[in-house]
Amino acid sequence: MTVHKLVLDDIYEDVSSTLIAIHSSIEDYRMAFLLNRYLEISLARKTKDLYFNNGSTRYSVFEFEDPKNLVMWNLVSNVCSVETDSKIDPQSLFSMRHKIIRNHHLIPEYKKVNYFLKIESEFNNSKGSYIINTILKIQQIAMAYNVDISTLKSKEHLIFD
Repeated sequence: MTVHKLVLDDIYEDVSSTLIAIHSSIEDYRMAFLLNRYLEISLARKTKDLYFNNGSTRYSVFEFEDPKNLVMWNLVSNVCSVETDSKIDPQSLFSMRHKIIRNHHLIPEYKKVNYFLKIESEFNNSKGSYIINTILKIQQIAMAYNVDISTLKSKEHLIFD
């Protein structure tokens, strides 16, 4: 009997993507507004955010599909702050509870990055450099650089469909 083997290609090889890490302390809606203005795109907040850890962490996603140039733009926050109550130590003299804020990251390998801009299209290096240089012109952005998606351990978190 003949054995047939199916080989499924990695989904990341199907679509060429550029991933840009952005360091900035501004809010997500302000970041989307500034990127829209400087890059002349129209990022809009998706109705559904990305949820992980049984819904306890939530990451905002903005999206723009450019059918003319066949480009899909996604802006996603990398940081989610979750506020929890502290546990009361029965041995403690004080029995007050206080709030603890914990930061969770969509891509843990890049904990200092605030946002990722994922561009699904086949850009050449000059177009990618132009986009990064344009982003760096925004006064509220401290740093922006290209990230190699193939080296990420948690690249499945970058699937927004």
